[in-house]
Amino acid sequence: MTAKSPTGGRAVFRHVDYTRYLFSRFLWGLGLQIQTIAIAWYVYDVTNDPLALGFIGLAAFIPAVPLSLLTGPAADRYDRRIILLICCTIMALCSAALIWLQYTGNIRADQIWPVYVVVFVLGCARSFANPAGQALVMTLVPDEEFASAAAWNNTFNQTASISGPAIGGLLFPLGIYVPFGAAALAFLVAIVLTARIAYRPQKITKPPVTLTMLAAGYKFIWNKPIILGAITLDLVAVLLAGATALLPIFARDIFQTGPWGLGLLRAMPPVGSVCAALALAYFPLQSGIGKKMIFAVGVYGIATICFALSTNIFVAIPFLIIIGAADMVSVVIRQTLIQVETPNEMRGRVVAVHTILTGTSNQLGEFESGALAWMIGAVPAVLVGGAGAVCASLLWLRLFPVLRQRERY
Repeated sequence: MTAKSPTGGRAVFRHVDYTRYLFSRFLWGLGLQIQTIAIAWYVYDVTNDPLALGFIGLAAFIPAVPLSLLTGPAADRYDRRIILLICCTIMALCSAALIWLQYTGNIRADQIWPVYVVVFVLGCARSFANPAGQALVMTLVPDEEFASAAAWNNTFNQTASISGPAIGGLLFPLGIYVPFGAAALAFLVAIVLTARIAYRPQKITKPPVTLTMLAAGYKFIWNKPIILGAITLDLVAVLLAGATALLPIFARDIFQTGPWGLGLLRAMPPVGSVCAALALAYFPLQSGIGKKMIFAVGVYGIATICFALSTNIFVAIPFLIIIGAADMVSVVIRQTLIQVETPNEMRGRVVAVHTILTGTSNQLGEFESGALAWMIGAVPAVLVGGAGAVCASLLWLRLFPVLRQRERY
């Protein structure tokens, strides 16, 4: 009798190509986080303008929606390794471009637009890299080990989200070239690892994402109140209470710290997300999921308000952790409801719409926060956003009774 191969824990690491992909994904995610934190601090340090921070989010948002019609079909039609290699190369070139712009003195308070061009290009690369990477994972491990592979993938992604901002914040005082150089190095190593993944022929089994298909996804969501309520609640909360874009202002002007403080602040929401994800993995929600999702958004808003009122970085940190944890609870419930409530033949289109809405709301939320802070100040802007999230959670209790009354998945 043949013994079965292990399918959990670290068993997936026996697949060499999956291991190469996992560390490659971690490295280019780490590079992006380092680069993001350095760009945010540098832009605010040069301009002293909250609106300039908001434009970073806008520049990242602009390519996301139109490219969403191309990135999925590209991942299905072309070699996903090649897509990742091209994207990582573009990311490394963006780091080199930032170093060159600084070296030549082409970045000034009155001429910050070259940075936005780089952020735009990075947004294009990320738009193609994410679906290609997610699709590639499914070809690197057997079907029975995919759940374990996906768990490790999320773990490494969150680790990059935690460590990247901290590393970027610590490297920035050594000079602007250092964090951008470190990001470029991470991208280059990711390129080497990706290039060593063996080629696997892929069949084109999915139709290309078209406007008609997306319209069908929107129509389905509109006619499904529980999904509409879950998605729109997250959308409104993130748009209103997106304090992340303003962290450079809090780190420098309110908490009187340097780039290390910004890195620490940016790392805290992912810490909360990881803690909440682990808790939900061991203690899955069994009842009252609708109310708990709405409650989580309310907690998200209250924690945002408390963060805005903080005058010390160490007082603010627990509230950022709570923000990340509450957001993760909302994300897990929303994604599970979408999977459960959507028939298999519509799932791809609904997930595509969900990805567009939730993926771009973060960038739009950063722009909204920057613009509002430019008008009324950073602290009032975050207070208004947090209060808006709390009000939205209370309003959704009334607007979407089907969500409020949902007990189980």
